[in-house]
Amino acid sequence: MSSRPQDDSEPGDGDNPGDSPAGPAPSHPPEGLVLVSTPIGNLGDITARALAALRAADLLLCEDTRTTARLLAAYGISVRTAPLHEHNEDRQIAHVLALLREGRRVALVSDAGTPLVSDPGYRLVRAALAEGLAVTGVPGANAALLALVLSGLPPQPFLFLGFPPPRQAARLAAFAGLRAAERAGLSATHVWYEAPHRLAETLADMTQIFGDRPAAVARELTKRFEELRRQGLAALAAHYATTPARGEICVVVGPAPAESTPEQDVDALLQAALATHRLKEAVAQVTAATGLPRKQVYARALELDGRAKDPG
Repeated sequence: MSSRPQDDSEPGDGDNPGDSPAGPAPSHPPEGLVLVSTPIGNLGDITARALAALRAADLLLCEDTRTTARLLAAYGISVRTAPLHEHNEDRQIAHVLALLREGRRVALVSDAGTPLVSDPGYRLVRAALAEGLAVTGVPGANAALLALVLSGLPPQPFLFLGFPPPRQAARLAAFAGLRAAERAGLSATHVWYEAPHRLAETLADMTQIFGDRPAAVARELTKRFEELRRQGLAALAAHYATTPARGEICVVVGPAPAESTPEQDVDALLQAALATHRLKEAVAQVTAATGLPRKQVYARALELDGRAKDPG
């Protein structure tokens, strides 16, 4: 017997093929503010409803109008465009809300994938909802979800965490906070985006905090040079340390394994930190990662450091 839940959607009246899940797109594009998902690489991944929404828009808000212009040109779409990005979103909101009050259709796209997911638009959506204006969406491509299902790692539950902090100290602190949540019971696959020039050091930081877990790096998904590497974090860090990455990148990290004893966990973290840092710096990193008292971590570090210097 199938475990798939029953379809509770309302049946159509039979007059409009768009009422059927298997029928063509509805003839009337959605009203109000429409969040339109666009391809993450291969332009053939655009949906029929997305094209209809773009053609019907009175205004198309784009993260970068030059990027969206290539998509529009590929499908012969002529529509007025305007930029909406992190630097001008607040200034654009009043104008866009005025258009929506007049009954105009406004579409919002990011450079690739689903709007608002690590992209601009959240403040605009919140403002439109606060005024009771219509906000709807056209689903489509999303790099994080594609990376997750191709990774070979458990697909649910998962956490999408956006981009890690660009600076190492903040990044290690963020990873340590997540590791603390895992010790408290969180068990999920993690999905991040990352810039290519930071990939190797981010993977190394992940290895330091999370250990050598199963992971995957998905690069340039749906594009000509698509790459999926499924290895442990340490091997991935070593590979990209000598083979610089290019393009759009997702990092997927498997859930925490069954917890070791606190002593084993601290020892592993200290040994990894002592291999590349002075004792004081190693103690600071492991204290932040574990939340244990500094004196306790320091005492254990002295013991381990002493063993390493005097193996006999």
